[in-house]
Amino acid sequence: MKKVILIVLALALSAGYVFSGQTITIKGSDTLVRLGQRWAEEYMKENPGTIIQVSGGGSGTGIAALLNGTTDVCEASRDMKAKEYKLAERKGITPYRVSVALDGISVYLNVKNPVKELSLAQLKGMYTGAITNWNEVGGEDHVIILYGRENNSGTYAFFKKRALLKEDYTEKTQALPGTAAVVNAVAQDRYGIGYGGIAWAKGVKFAAVRENDDSDAIIPSVETVSNGSYPISRDLYWFFSEKPTGDLQKLLNWCLSTKGQKVSASIDYVPLSDVKAQAQVLK
Repeated sequence: MKKVILIVLALALSAGYVFSGQTITIKGSDTLVRLGQRWAEEYMKENPGTIIQVSGGGSGTGIAALLNGTTDVCEASRDMKAKEYKLAERKGITPYRVSVALDGISVYLNVKNPVKELSLAQLKGMYTGAITNWNEVGGEDHVIILYGRENNSGTYAFFKKRALLKEDYTEKTQALPGTAAVVNAVAQDRYGIGYGGIAWAKGVKFAAVRENDDSDAIIPSVETVSNGSYPISRDLYWFFSEKPTGDLQKLLNWCLSTKGQKVSASIDYVPLSDVKAQAQVLK
């Protein structure tokens, strides 16, 4: 956290910002942290005096921070759980949720892996331990090495719900602390497989994913996530402890603006449609 704050302050100093203004904290999803940081950089350039501190840690961590009053904005790659909404109610908090971008949970493969596509059923089999060898899905004769996220991750939770149909991950899944770590592991492991956001895929390849045996295999992209054809698509959220006003409302509206959504597209996140974005702008 200290390192994040120092980086933000250095950016602000280099831009000549004055530190008498509003300080906004954003915490949560590792999937969203890169976008949050880029939004913060661009917003601070346009709004001298506003300091924005952005850190990751996972959606669960961000939600806990929001409910504990230690962050202004929670970034989350999943909705809050029923027990989290109940805790918020007990604390007198009325969470305000806004969709700020879209994402496809991509399936990462090593570039030397000959497998090109997988079905949701095959992914379930692999991550629950029913399928253990690449030759069972058209690959080489070698054990499958599974990489995934820790259980406080929204990506972990969504992949479990959508691909595993809520079954438990096999204990052979190596849980890593962030999407960058998953990508790095798969990039170095010919027999590895992992999952995470589109924007993080560097040095790996995507597996095309089929909904079922009768469906086309779809590669995750801005187009396929936007039109819903990619089968593991989702919304990415910002949560506030109440309907935002003042500086928080101004920041949110900027992120939902055409300029803010272009920022998301520029670093490979999937922007909202104009209609969806403008419908959430606060007047």
